[in-house]
Amino acid sequence: MALQVGIVGLPNVGKSTLFSAITNSAVDCANFPFCTIDPNVGVVEVPDERLRQLAEVSKSQKVIPTTIEFVDIAGLVKGASEGQGLGNKFLAHIRECDAIAQVVRAFENPDVIHVEGAIHPERDAETIGVELALADLETVEKRLDTARKQEKAGKTKELTALIEALEHAKTLLSDGMALRDEPWTVDIQKELRALQLLTFKPMLYVVNVSEEQLTNGSWSERVRNLVSAGREVVPVCVKMEAELSGMSNEERYEYLASLGQEESGLDRLITAAYRILGLITFLTSGEKESRAWTVVAGSTAPVAAGKIHSDFEKNFIRAEVCDWQDFVALKGDAGCRDAGKLRIEGKEYVIRDGDVCHFRVGA
Repeated sequence: MALQVGIVGLPNVGKSTLFSAITNSAVDCANFPFCTIDPNVGVVEVPDERLRQLAEVSKSQKVIPTTIEFVDIAGLVKGASEGQGLGNKFLAHIRECDAIAQVVRAFENPDVIHVEGAIHPERDAETIGVELALADLETVEKRLDTARKQEKAGKTKELTALIEALEHAKTLLSDGMALRDEPWTVDIQKELRALQLLTFKPMLYVVNVSEEQLTNGSWSERVRNLVSAGREVVPVCVKMEAELSGMSNEERYEYLASLGQEESGLDRLITAAYRILGLITFLTSGEKESRAWTVVAGSTAPVAAGKIHSDFEKNFIRAEVCDWQDFVALKGDAGCRDAGKLRIEGKEYVIRDGDVCHFRVGA
């Protein structure tokens, strides 16, 4: 299943336009709140220049990148957790996502109304954060009531720890605070993850900027508190992304270069999403196909093999591994083997980003 990122934000900050641009899909975009009612889902290929180079070496018949799903969810407003706007109807859609990308608007345009009046991205971010926290509060209170009833039936050390954690979570959420930054134990993390809490999910901020703000960096002043707090902040000119979506690769490169940009907003967004989720990419390459695979950083070779086929993890014997740059420079497995760059790794080997792997498995 593809990695899924929910795009949220106040109405008219550029969510649906961003979604339309990065997925090259036609969705309803209009200058009024709640234009998006049902969530739009688009699957996007994750750009990876390494794949093209591997395919050239292996003369691969196919190139298969990994993918990421973006889910465009209706605009939130203050009071959404209590049913304002479209309320919990769309909050449920966010719970299914792996991460949340919150779009905030930093550009000025009198022709595009803002639901709160003045442009203030940090205020908007706080508004959304509070609404997500209040939505989580209801879920935590229900789980806390159940846990207390379970404790009456039979008190255990684990149950006591869970109740203490839920009480702490309730306090944080009541104050509009997120749960993702707290140092929860591994067991409590599992409990919170099972509840699909919105503020427990990794979040990044997409700052919708003008071309001028993107090129001169002035957007950062609008969100300096988010940046100083260590939040993952990605500047994206949604207007520019819409133009890029209709260009060829060569035209895209020339256009970005003219603005002093090395990569598109989509590329930055995907990189940030992988970073906050702690994901890396390993690669396989042969005559049939060159392909990218996504695993959690720290995964061992058998776990990575299981991404290709579930039986591969169970029947794992060893992995033949080389760095993708060595694979390209030395013209494939044979060249890496001759140069001593092809390593034989066992079950304890931790996969690195950019590893080119060939797994040996039993029957």
